[in-house]
Amino acid sequence: MDQLFTLRTFVAVARQGSFSGASRKLRISPSVATRAIAQLEERLGLALLVRTTRSVRLTERGQVYLERCQRLLEDLDEADRRVRGEDAEPRGELSLSAPIVFGRLHVLPLVQKLLAAHPALSIRLHLSDRNEHLVEEGIDAAVRLGDLKDSGLIALKVGTVRRVLVASPHYLKRKGTPQSPTELIRHELIAFENLDATNEWRFGEREKPVRVQPRLILNNADAAIAAADRGLGIARMLSYQVADAVLAGRLVLLLGAFAPPPVPVSVIYPGRRSASANVGAFVRTARSHFEEHPLLPVEAWRPARRDSRAK
Repeated sequence: MDQLFTLRTFVAVARQGSFSGASRKLRISPSVATRAIAQLEERLGLALLVRTTRSVRLTERGQVYLERCQRLLEDLDEADRRVRGEDAEPRGELSLSAPIVFGRLHVLPLVQKLLAAHPALSIRLHLSDRNEHLVEEGIDAAVRLGDLKDSGLIALKVGTVRRVLVASPHYLKRKGTPQSPTELIRHELIAFENLDATNEWRFGEREKPVRVQPRLILNNADAAIAAADRGLGIARMLSYQVADAVLAGRLVLLLGAFAPPPVPVSVIYPGRRSASANVGAFVRTARSHFEEHPLLPVEAWRPARRDSRAK
């Protein structure tokens, strides 16, 4: 079996933590992946992976080998990109990552444009509210919301969004509308745990953080929005996540005067991917798309007016 193929299979199994996940990523059968790892371990004369019925994990030597293999494959991919040139036609697979709702609303249009413009390109879009490590997960580029740590990644800011509070008209009729952040302690609250790591909600610079005790905590933005829509309480979300519901009148923005600073939206990618024709095409398309269709600030939202004559 080709040695380069076995190395790519080993890296995929290690990253995915399973043979089935690696086989789906590489588009091969699990039996082929299993045989490739077995041949690799036989050639090296040592075990790289510890297999259980539920998971696959690296041995100590496997971890060292993984780091070397990743560096080797990165160098090979970089050589391919450079020999093709930065202006080469995008081809092969481009792996992208984005938050679930943002990806559905704003990254899928980019994917549509890329696939239409580059027939030889295929795209794997992974939507998750967990921030994956790009290199370890084999991701070429990603969209990130929030301040970025100095990680050596290249970042292109494409817009901003805001943390907002929303509730349904039915809930506000039943419980009243809070006039200041301190009044939130008397309300039923819904928390989206991927947005706030603690139960301390922060607002404008002049406002003290409010310690809250949510009655409902969810790890999915769509579910949190649905809960607010059902009148279960006041939800803290990002503006783009609730724009449609607010504009349709299903949810109402609250405490806008106390809004915290905006949250940056960035396209990020490893510096070693800068010569990639695929990544370059995605970055250029993203920059152009968000220039033509900027993320609309909350202040510019214009809810549809209802006919006053309607009964």
